[in-house]
Amino acid sequence: MLLVLLIAIAFALITVDIRGGQDSPVEGARHAAATVFGPVENGVASAVNPVGNAIGAVRDSGARHNRIAVLQKENTELKQRLGSDDRNRSRVRELDKMLAKAGAGQYGIKGAEVIAIGAAQGFSWTVTIDIGANDGITRDMTVLNGDGLVGRVTTVGPSTATVLLANDPDFTVGTRMESSDELGFATGQGDRPLSVQLLNGKAKIKKGDRLVTFGSSKDRPFVPGVPVGEVVQVDPSGGDLTRTVYVRPFVGFTKLDLVGVVVEAPRQDPRDTVLPPKSRPTPTPTVTVTVAPSPNANTEVNGEADTGNPDPNARPNANANPDPNANPDPNANGQADDQE
Repeated sequence: MLLVLLIAIAFALITVDIRGGQDSPVEGARHAAATVFGPVENGVASAVNPVGNAIGAVRDSGARHNRIAVLQKENTELKQRLGSDDRNRSRVRELDKMLAKAGAGQYGIKGAEVIAIGAAQGFSWTVTIDIGANDGITRDMTVLNGDGLVGRVTTVGPSTATVLLANDPDFTVGTRMESSDELGFATGQGDRPLSVQLLNGKAKIKKGDRLVTFGSSKDRPFVPGVPVGEVVQVDPSGGDLTRTVYVRPFVGFTKLDLVGVVVEAPRQDPRDTVLPPKSRPTPTPTVTVTVAPSPNANTEVNGEADTGNPDPNARPNANANPDPNANPDPNANGQADDQE
Protein backbone atom coordinates (compact mmCIF):
# COMPACT_ATOMS: atom_id res chain seq x y z
CA MET A 1 0.00 0.00 0.00
CA LEU A 2 2.86 2.39 0.78
CA LEU A 3 4.47 1.71 -2.59
CA VAL A 4 1.16 2.34 -4.38
CA LEU A 5 0.63 5.54 -2.43
CA LEU A 6 4.14 6.82 -3.27
CA ILE A 7 3.66 6.03 -6.97
CA ALA A 8 0.32 7.86 -6.99
CA ILE A 9 1.89 10.90 -5.32
CA ALA A 10 4.75 10.84 -7.84
CA PHE A 11 2.36 10.81 -10.80
CA ALA A 12 0.35 13.63 -9.24
CA LEU A 13 3.45 15.79 -8.79
CA ILE A 14 4.58 15.06 -12.35
CA THR A 15 1.17 16.11 -13.69
CA VAL A 16 1.12 19.34 -11.68
CA ASP A 17 4.70 20.11 -12.74
CA ILE A 18 4.00 19.59 -16.45
CA ARG A 19 0.83 21.70 -16.41
CA GLY A 20 2.48 24.46 -14.43
CA GLY A 21 5.35 24.95 -16.91
CA GLN A 22 7.78 27.61 -15.77
CA ASP A 23 5.37 28.61 -12.96
CA SER A 24 5.25 25.09 -11.58
CA PRO A 25 4.61 25.02 -7.79
CA VAL A 26 7.37 22.38 -7.40
CA GLU A 27 10.07 24.53 -9.11
CA GLY A 28 11.40 25.68 -5.74
CA ALA A 29 11.52 22.14 -4.43
CA ARG A 30 13.36 21.02 -7.60
CA HIS A 31 15.94 23.78 -7.18
CA ALA A 32 16.46 22.91 -3.51
CA ALA A 33 16.85 19.24 -4.37
CA ALA A 34 19.41 20.05 -7.09
CA THR A 35 21.37 22.14 -4.61
CA VAL A 36 21.41 19.35 -2.04
CA PHE A 37 21.80 16.29 -4.23
CA GLY A 38 23.93 17.78 -7.08
CA PRO A 39 27.30 17.31 -5.31
CA VAL A 40 26.25 13.82 -4.26
CA GLU A 41 25.39 12.92 -7.88
CA ASN A 42 28.77 14.24 -9.10
CA GLY A 43 30.62 12.20 -6.52
CA VAL A 44 28.70 9.05 -7.34
CA ALA A 45 29.24 9.61 -11.08
CA SER A 46 32.99 10.06 -10.59
CA ALA A 47 33.15 6.78 -8.75
CA VAL A 48 30.85 4.83 -11.03
CA ASN A 49 31.80 6.18 -14.52
CA PRO A 50 35.19 4.39 -14.76
CA VAL A 51 33.50 1.11 -13.97
CA GLY A 52 30.78 1.82 -16.54
CA ASN A 53 33.35 2.82 -19.13
CA ALA A 54 35.33 -0.34 -18.53
CA ILE A 55 32.22 -2.45 -18.93
CA GLY A 56 31.35 -0.58 -22.15
CA ALA A 57 34.88 -1.01 -23.45
CA VAL A 58 34.72 -4.74 -22.86
CA ARG A 59 31.35 -4.88 -24.55
CA ASP A 60 32.57 -2.86 -27.60
CA SER A 61 36.04 -4.42 -27.84
CA GLY A 62 34.99 -6.85 -30.54
CA ALA A 63 33.60 -4.13 -32.80
CA ARG A 64 36.65 -1.92 -32.21
CA HIS A 65 39.00 -4.77 -33.07
CA ASN A 66 37.21 -5.36 -36.34
CA ARG A 67 37.33 -1.64 -37.15
CA ILE A 68 41.07 -1.49 -36.44
CA ALA A 69 41.66 -4.50 -38.69
CA VAL A 70 39.72 -2.80 -41.52
CA LEU A 71 41.70 0.43 -41.11
CA GLN A 72 45.00 -1.45 -41.10
CA LYS A 73 44.06 -3.24 -44.31
CA GLU A 74 43.06 0.03 -45.98
CA ASN A 75 46.31 1.66 -44.84
CA THR A 76 48.38 -1.19 -46.27
CA GLU A 77 46.59 -0.97 -49.62
CA LEU A 78 47.08 2.79 -49.70
CA LYS A 79 50.82 2.47 -49.03
CA GLN A 80 51.16 -0.12 -51.76
CA ARG A 81 49.31 2.14 -54.19
CA LEU A 82 51.27 5.27 -53.40
CA GLY A 83 54.67 3.73 -52.77
CA SER A 84 57.36 5.33 -50.66
CA ASP A 85 57.61 9.06 -50.01
CA ASP A 86 60.87 9.28 -51.95
CA ARG A 87 59.22 7.69 -54.96
CA ASN A 88 56.33 10.15 -54.78
CA ARG A 89 58.64 13.15 -54.50
CA SER A 90 60.66 11.91 -57.48
CA ARG A 91 57.54 11.56 -59.63
CA VAL A 92 56.30 15.00 -58.58
CA ARG A 93 59.63 16.53 -59.65
CA GLU A 94 59.49 14.65 -62.95
CA LEU A 95 55.95 15.84 -63.58
CA ASP A 96 56.89 19.44 -62.76
CA LYS A 97 59.79 19.31 -65.23
CA MET A 98 57.55 17.94 -67.98
CA LEU A 99 54.88 20.58 -67.40
CA ALA A 100 57.58 23.28 -67.45
CA LYS A 101 58.85 21.98 -70.82
CA ALA A 102 55.32 21.91 -72.22
CA GLY A 103 54.66 25.42 -70.97
CA ALA A 104 57.90 26.81 -72.42
CA GLY A 105 57.15 25.34 -75.84
CA GLN A 106 53.38 25.92 -75.70
CA TYR A 107 52.76 22.22 -76.33
CA GLY A 108 49.39 20.75 -75.47
CA ILE A 109 50.25 17.40 -73.87
CA LYS A 110 48.43 14.46 -72.35
CA GLY A 111 50.29 12.75 -69.52
CA ALA A 112 50.93 9.01 -69.53
CA GLU A 113 52.80 6.37 -67.57
CA VAL A 114 55.18 3.82 -69.04
CA ILE A 115 53.73 0.41 -68.19
CA ALA A 116 55.88 -1.95 -70.29
CA ILE A 117 59.17 -2.15 -72.17
CA GLY A 118 59.34 -3.62 -75.67
CA ALA A 119 56.46 -4.55 -77.93
CA ALA A 120 55.20 -7.30 -80.17
CA GLN A 121 56.15 -5.36 -83.32
CA GLY A 122 59.79 -6.36 -82.90
CA PHE A 123 61.32 -2.93 -82.36
CA SER A 124 64.49 -2.93 -80.31
CA TRP A 125 63.74 0.16 -78.23
CA THR A 126 60.03 0.69 -77.52
CA VAL A 127 57.78 1.29 -74.52
CA THR A 128 54.06 0.94 -73.93
CA ILE A 129 52.09 3.78 -72.32
CA ASP A 130 48.73 3.60 -70.56
CA ILE A 131 46.71 5.90 -72.88
CA GLY A 132 45.36 5.20 -76.37
CA ALA A 133 42.66 5.96 -78.90
CA ASN A 134 40.04 6.44 -76.16
CA ASP A 135 42.18 9.33 -74.89
CA GLY A 136 42.59 11.01 -78.27
CA ILE A 137 46.00 9.49 -79.11
CA THR A 138 46.79 8.79 -82.77
CA ARG A 139 49.76 7.50 -84.71
CA ASP A 140 52.81 9.75 -85.31
CA MET A 141 52.44 11.99 -82.29
CA THR A 142 55.55 13.40 -80.58
CA VAL A 143 56.36 12.03 -77.11
CA LEU A 144 58.49 14.00 -74.63
CA ASN A 145 59.26 14.23 -70.93
CA GLY A 146 60.90 16.72 -68.60
CA ASP A 147 64.31 16.23 -70.26
CA GLY A 148 63.46 16.33 -73.95
CA LEU A 149 62.50 14.13 -76.91
CA VAL A 150 61.43 10.58 -75.97
CA GLY A 151 60.13 9.30 -79.33
CA ARG A 152 57.00 9.03 -81.45
CA VAL A 153 53.79 7.01 -81.28
CA THR A 154 53.79 4.09 -83.75
CA THR A 155 50.85 1.86 -82.75
CA VAL A 156 47.63 2.84 -80.96
CA GLY A 157 45.15 0.59 -79.17
CA PRO A 158 41.96 1.52 -77.34
CA SER A 159 43.67 2.15 -74.00
CA THR A 160 47.41 1.76 -74.73
CA ALA A 161 49.95 2.92 -77.31
CA THR A 162 53.45 1.93 -78.41
CA VAL A 163 56.22 4.53 -78.53
CA LEU A 164 59.35 4.10 -80.67
CA LEU A 165 62.21 5.59 -78.67
CA ALA A 166 64.63 8.11 -80.18
CA ASN A 167 67.64 5.83 -79.65
CA ASP A 168 66.20 3.01 -81.79
CA PRO A 169 68.22 2.34 -85.00
CA ASP A 170 64.99 2.75 -87.03
CA PHE A 171 64.35 6.21 -85.55
CA THR A 172 65.29 9.36 -87.49
CA VAL A 173 64.39 12.95 -86.68
CA GLY A 174 65.28 16.27 -88.29
CA THR A 175 67.40 18.49 -86.03
CA ARG A 176 68.55 22.09 -85.83
CA MET A 177 71.66 23.29 -84.02
CA GLU A 178 71.23 25.90 -81.32
CA SER A 179 72.25 29.42 -82.42
CA SER A 180 73.91 28.36 -85.71
CA ASP A 181 70.69 26.81 -87.12
CA GLU A 182 72.68 24.08 -88.93
CA LEU A 183 70.27 21.34 -90.04
CA GLY A 184 70.78 17.59 -89.90
CA PHE A 185 69.21 14.21 -89.30
CA ALA A 186 69.67 12.29 -86.03
CA THR A 187 69.54 8.48 -86.00
CA GLY A 188 69.41 6.24 -82.94
CA GLN A 189 72.25 3.87 -82.09
CA GLY A 190 70.90 1.97 -79.12
CA ASP A 191 72.87 2.66 -75.96
CA ARG A 192 75.44 4.75 -77.88
CA PRO A 193 75.13 8.48 -78.70
CA LEU A 194 72.87 9.53 -81.54
CA SER A 195 74.54 9.89 -84.95
CA VAL A 196 73.70 13.22 -86.62
CA GLN A 197 74.43 13.87 -90.28
CA LEU A 198 74.74 17.63 -90.81
CA LEU A 199 73.80 18.89 -94.26
CA ASN A 200 76.67 21.37 -94.24
CA GLY A 201 80.00 19.53 -94.47
CA LYS A 202 81.89 22.68 -93.39
CA ALA A 203 79.68 23.49 -90.41
CA LYS A 204 81.61 24.73 -87.39
CA ILE A 205 80.52 22.49 -84.55
CA LYS A 206 82.13 21.94 -81.17
CA LYS A 207 81.52 19.81 -78.11
CA GLY A 208 78.72 21.10 -75.94
CA ASP A 209 76.60 22.45 -78.80
CA ARG A 210 72.94 21.47 -78.42
CA LEU A 211 70.22 20.38 -80.82
CA VAL A 212 66.42 20.62 -80.98
CA THR A 213 63.87 19.06 -83.32
CA PHE A 214 63.40 20.90 -86.60
CA GLY A 215 59.74 19.90 -86.92
CA SER A 216 57.76 18.02 -89.55
CA SER A 217 55.11 18.92 -92.07
CA LYS A 218 51.87 19.62 -90.23
CA ASP A 219 53.77 18.79 -87.00
CA ARG A 220 53.59 15.03 -87.65
CA PRO A 221 55.45 13.10 -86.39
CA PHE A 222 57.57 15.79 -84.72
CA VAL A 223 56.76 19.22 -83.38
CA PRO A 224 59.58 21.83 -83.49
CA GLY A 225 61.79 22.97 -80.64
CA VAL A 226 61.92 19.81 -78.49
CA PRO A 227 65.42 19.36 -76.94
CA VAL A 228 67.30 16.40 -78.45
CA GLY A 229 70.79 16.31 -76.97
CA GLU A 230 74.33 17.68 -76.69
CA VAL A 231 77.31 17.15 -79.00
CA VAL A 232 79.99 14.92 -77.47
CA GLN A 233 82.14 14.14 -80.53
CA VAL A 234 82.77 15.78 -83.89
CA ASP A 235 84.25 13.88 -86.83
CA PRO A 236 86.94 15.85 -88.64
CA SER A 237 85.77 17.50 -91.82
CA GLY A 238 87.12 15.61 -94.83
CA GLY A 239 85.64 17.79 -97.52
CA ASP A 240 82.50 15.66 -97.80
CA LEU A 241 79.12 17.15 -98.52
CA THR A 242 77.91 16.16 -95.02
CA ARG A 243 79.50 16.04 -91.60
CA THR A 244 78.86 13.58 -88.77
CA VAL A 245 78.61 14.51 -85.11
CA TYR A 246 77.62 12.36 -82.14
CA VAL A 247 75.06 13.59 -79.68
CA ARG A 248 74.32 12.43 -76.15
CA PRO A 249 70.49 12.57 -75.74
CA PHE A 250 69.05 14.53 -72.86
CA VAL A 251 66.59 11.71 -72.07
CA GLY A 252 67.63 8.61 -70.13
CA PHE A 253 65.82 5.91 -72.10
CA THR A 254 66.46 3.19 -69.51
CA LYS A 255 64.60 5.00 -66.71
CA LEU A 256 61.42 6.31 -68.31
CA ASP A 257 58.36 6.66 -66.10
CA LEU A 258 56.10 9.66 -66.83
CA VAL A 259 55.86 10.99 -70.39
CA GLY A 260 53.68 13.44 -72.29
CA VAL A 261 52.11 12.92 -75.72
CA VAL A 262 51.84 16.17 -77.69
CA VAL A 263 48.21 16.37 -78.79
CA GLU A 264 48.35 20.05 -79.76
CA ALA A 265 51.32 21.63 -81.56
CA PRO A 266 52.51 25.17 -80.73
CA ARG A 267 51.24 28.02 -82.89
CA GLN A 268 54.80 29.10 -83.67
CA ASP A 269 58.22 27.48 -83.53
CA PRO A 270 59.59 27.90 -79.98
CA ARG A 271 63.15 27.77 -81.39
CA ASP A 272 65.63 27.39 -78.50
CA THR A 273 63.38 28.54 -75.67
CA VAL A 274 62.69 25.00 -74.44
CA LEU A 275 66.39 24.21 -73.94
CA PRO A 276 67.51 24.37 -70.30
CA PRO A 277 69.88 27.18 -69.25
CA LYS A 278 73.51 26.39 -69.95
CA SER A 279 75.48 25.37 -66.89
CA ARG A 280 78.42 27.61 -66.14
CA PRO A 281 81.74 25.84 -65.44
CA THR A 282 82.95 26.11 -61.89
CA PRO A 283 86.08 28.31 -61.77
CA THR A 284 89.23 26.57 -60.56
CA PRO A 285 91.02 28.59 -57.87
CA THR A 286 94.74 29.25 -58.53
CA VAL A 287 97.38 30.00 -55.91
CA THR A 288 100.54 32.00 -56.73
CA VAL A 289 103.54 31.42 -54.45
CA THR A 290 106.39 33.99 -54.39
CA VAL A 291 109.68 32.82 -52.85
CA ALA A 292 111.60 35.60 -51.10
CA PRO A 293 115.45 35.36 -51.17
CA SER A 294 117.12 34.45 -47.88
CA PRO A 295 118.84 37.39 -46.13
CA ASN A 296 121.85 35.11 -45.37
CA ALA A 297 122.42 34.14 -49.00
CA ASN A 298 125.42 36.50 -49.54
CA THR A 299 126.90 35.59 -46.16
CA GLU A 300 126.87 31.93 -47.02
CA VAL A 301 128.54 32.61 -50.37
CA ASN A 302 131.22 34.67 -48.72
CA GLY A 303 131.62 32.00 -46.08
CA GLU A 304 132.31 29.40 -48.73
CA ALA A 305 134.88 31.69 -50.36
CA ASP A 306 136.73 32.04 -47.03
CA THR A 307 137.26 28.32 -46.64
CA GLY A 308 140.29 28.42 -48.85
CA ASN A 309 138.82 26.10 -51.51
CA PRO A 310 137.31 28.38 -54.10
CA ASP A 311 135.52 26.97 -57.08
CA PRO A 312 137.75 27.44 -60.11
CA ASN A 313 134.64 28.15 -62.21
CA ALA A 314 133.17 30.62 -59.74
CA ARG A 315 132.98 34.25 -60.71
CA PRO A 316 134.65 36.80 -58.47
CA ASN A 317 132.48 38.14 -55.73
CA ALA A 318 131.55 41.70 -56.57
CA ASN A 319 130.64 42.32 -52.95
CA ALA A 320 134.13 41.52 -51.61
CA ASN A 321 135.93 44.38 -49.82
CA PRO A 322 139.71 43.97 -50.17
CA ASP A 323 141.91 45.37 -47.39
CA PRO A 324 143.80 48.43 -48.77
CA ASN A 325 146.60 47.93 -46.18
CA ALA A 326 147.23 44.35 -47.09
CA ASN A 327 150.79 43.57 -48.32
CA PRO A 328 150.68 40.80 -50.82
CA ASP A 329 153.63 38.45 -50.54
CA PRO A 330 155.56 38.61 -53.82
CA ASN A 331 157.02 35.19 -53.15
CA ALA A 332 153.72 33.50 -52.60
CA ASN A 333 153.53 32.14 -56.13
CA GLY A 334 157.15 31.03 -56.05
CA GLN A 335 156.71 29.16 -52.81
CA ALA A 336 153.70 27.47 -54.19
CA ASP A 337 155.69 26.39 -57.29
CA ASP A 338 158.47 24.99 -55.11
CA GLN A 339 156.03 23.03 -53.04
CA GLU A 340 154.51 21.59 -56.19
